[in-house]
Amino acid sequence: MRCHLANTAFYETLLPALGFSQRVAVEGWLQFEAAGETAMEFFGVTESPAHVPNENRITIWAESRADVDRIAKVAEQVGARNSEGPMSYEAGYYAVFFEDPCGNRLEVCHRLPA
Repeated sequence: MRCHLANTAFYETLLPALGFSQRVAVEGWLQFEAAGETAMEFFGVTESPAHVPNENRITIWAESRADVDRIAKVAEQVGARNSEGPMSYEAGYYAVFFEDPCGNRLEVCHRLPA
């Protein structure tokens, strides 16, 4: 199975849980936008034919620690790999780290103002 196929089901569940609730038809992309008339936020996924998991991490901010916990459960249920947390990593920083089914790294965190 190509990574794109494995990631489609993963992101179709994860992205709405993160607030990207509107699927948008874009050729060659899996794309979701945040709801609202003036929403500018979107998350898009496409695959390179020579795809290998990248060395960066996409971090998404959560409103609360409870949101981090909720997203961690959703990620686990849809096949996240190598999950770490959720837990406090330092004072005021609560996060969960995981990989999508293709090995791309993500983080969902809640940070208190410094």
